[in-house]
Amino acid sequence: MRILIVSDAWLPQLNGVVRALSATRERLAGMGHQVQVLGPDRFRTVPCPTYPEIRLALTRPSRVGRLIEDFAPDAAHIATEGPLGWCARHWLRRRNLRFTTSFHTLFPLYLKLRAGFPERWSYALLRHFHNAAAHTMCSTSTLDGLLREHGIPSVVRWIRGVDRALFRPVAPADLKLPGPILMYVGRLAVEKNIEAFLGIDRPGTKVLVGDGPARAALERRFPEAVFLGPLMGEALVAHYCAADVFVFPSKTDTLGLVMLEALACGVPVAAYPVPGPNDVIGASGAGVLDESLGAAIDGALNVPAQACLAHAANFDWDLSARQFLNNLVALESRACARTAAQEEEEETA
Repeated sequence: MRILIVSDAWLPQLNGVVRALSATRERLAGMGHQVQVLGPDRFRTVPCPTYPEIRLALTRPSRVGRLIEDFAPDAAHIATEGPLGWCARHWLRRRNLRFTTSFHTLFPLYLKLRAGFPERWSYALLRHFHNAAAHTMCSTSTLDGLLREHGIPSVVRWIRGVDRALFRPVAPADLKLPGPILMYVGRLAVEKNIEAFLGIDRPGTKVLVGDGPARAALERRFPEAVFLGPLMGEALVAHYCAADVFVFPSKTDTLGLVMLEALACGVPVAAYPVPGPNDVIGASGAGVLDESLGAAIDGALNVPAQACLAHAANFDWDLSARQFLNNLVALESRACARTAAQEEEEETA
């Protein structure tokens, strides 16, 4: 099968959406499918406001449509609600072609935190976007309920996995820092609630791996914390393994792949009992969830590595890719009602 994935989040960006799509593409290719990702790397881009490391494509539906036609997919999936997602949605709907979408990010809450934008307006826009799809894929039962509550009824599950060939117990990085090591890995941004972690008074050293728009301010405000910047591959794995507890302070994430990576390295998780941690950790015994993040850290220090490894084994990218594949719908083979030239004339009229 020829599968097209349209995503505003794609390499060289590093985030959970990109990792999920990369892993899915790799597994589907291993099954013999031809997968093409239509991302911002194919277009002229501008930096996203407040997130300059994220590039937004400058394009029109007609150009996105030509690229879709050139690939001639059997199925199309729109992964994000950004410029490329909207262009692809517009072009496919104009031709009565069926497609699927997925929901990865709590943009309504992000926009409320960053700009005071009312959540009901954001959810109205998300309803308009996703209700054009045959199915909207989401990763957890919590998200399934949230989307249905906000009027998006055709929701199907697309679970996530962790690469246990990469993320595994190895010799830890020699950080030469006082223990216990309390580690955060991820984007350094306001919606990640990192101040709640750094403001806790606990023995040991707080170590942060990653980058983002809040890094400079956090370094000034919390000089005792250690900021290592972004890490990848084996270096990242060795640093996970150097941690005594993985601290996940976010209250806005839909899942949190970094928690799965930490668990696969044998590191317990401390987090709040909110969507994301509830779905990943729950009552598994692989971490501790508490309204007091300090209490969660204290409890997680007593969680055995074996409990983490056993729970991580439940998350498999091969199963995730098969579920994604089963959720796809075939494009209808109707003739295009408009030529590309006619589409351009309509858009510039």
